[in-house]
Amino acid sequence: MINLEKNNHTIALFDIYKGLLTSKQRKYFEFYYFEDFSLQEIADEHQISRAAVSDSLQKTIKLLASFEDKLNLLKQHSNFRKIVEDFKNSPQLEIQEILRKIEEVIG
Repeated sequence: MINLEKNNHTIALFDIYKGLLTSKQRKYFEFYYFEDFSLQEIADEHQISRAAVSDSLQKTIKLLASFEDKLNLLKQHSNFRKIVEDFKNSPQLEIQEILRKIEEVIG
């Protein structure tokens, strides 16, 4: 996986599982991935070492992957979206209405 794809995958995992992380893990992740802070900027902001920030981010990424390995929510969501897309071209009004309702639920 190239870096951009890997980052997008990691962010998708974060969106699903962020509620399972500590506030510190969420903060560091958000600063790094969403606010584009460097490791040093995060370290300075929180008065810790750059290595501590890096270690925390790596552990968080591994933890997110572990959640996905066990729960498969991202995979299920992706599969569900694919099924919806496959049915979108159906001419049947009932199917179109069901898909509209499903899309409302999954966002």
